[in-house]
Amino acid sequence: MRHLQPSELSILLVEPSDTQRKIICQRLEQEGVKQIQTANNLTEALKVINRHQPDLVASAMHYEDGTALELLQQIKSSQHFSDIQFMLVSSECRREQLESYRQSGVVAILPKPFTAEHLGKALNATIDLLSHDELDLTHFDVQDLRVLVVDDSKMARNIIKRTITNLGLRLITEAEDGQQAIELMQQQMFDLVITDYNMPSVDGLALTQFIRNDSQQSHIPILMVSSEANETHLNNVSQAGVNALCDKPFEPNTVKQILYQLLEE
Repeated sequence: MRHLQPSELSILLVEPSDTQRKIICQRLEQEGVKQIQTANNLTEALKVINRHQPDLVASAMHYEDGTALELLQQIKSSQHFSDIQFMLVSSECRREQLESYRQSGVVAILPKPFTAEHLGKALNATIDLLSHDELDLTHFDVQDLRVLVVDDSKMARNIIKRTITNLGLRLITEAEDGQQAIELMQQQMFDLVITDYNMPSVDGLALTQFIRNDSQQSHIPILMVSSEANETHLNNVSQAGVNALCDKPFEPNTVKQILYQLLEE
């Protein structure tokens, strides 16, 4: 299968600073991107998106008339624009300030200033999400694998679903939290569970403990997707029986490698 090239990507850059806008445009051009539109606020960005839908929005965090989160939520809540990928470019480094973006399904969060490696990785993640590269498994037909996706954020579930659908997984069931996941697992069988860590009622740790100790599917592979930085929490889920941990944003290439490891063992 032929992958897209950076030169084929259409990107909207939303940046209120003229200087930063020029710098980021130059960096994009250096990576081979040729189709770049720009906007300096939320209103302009929405006009551009309605006029010519980009593949990727690269955005600063704050504008004079709103925030990147408002733009991201408008894009992801629209049936017409939900396939547009979103990349945040910000000097903000406080994890709590970035958490809402991670939970909303951004393809990448780039620091200011960012390196060529940062940008290249983000563009590759976008290309992976726009491409279809089916897993070639030895022991399974990937299209027959039954996957349970558990996350209290609908936007996060959508980005996970899109990523694994591009890898050939088609039989996907959704759960809004660990409690709903437990109820579903008591009714039907699955081949893989992909779950968030932070969820109300029953979180990813409690769900993992149920699967390993109290379910009829105790050997099922579990991939946990988390933006949780607390090492104690991560150690706890590892000890509880999670097979693999993946950070948010949910990077397609990383997910592909993890799924190969989980499903080919």
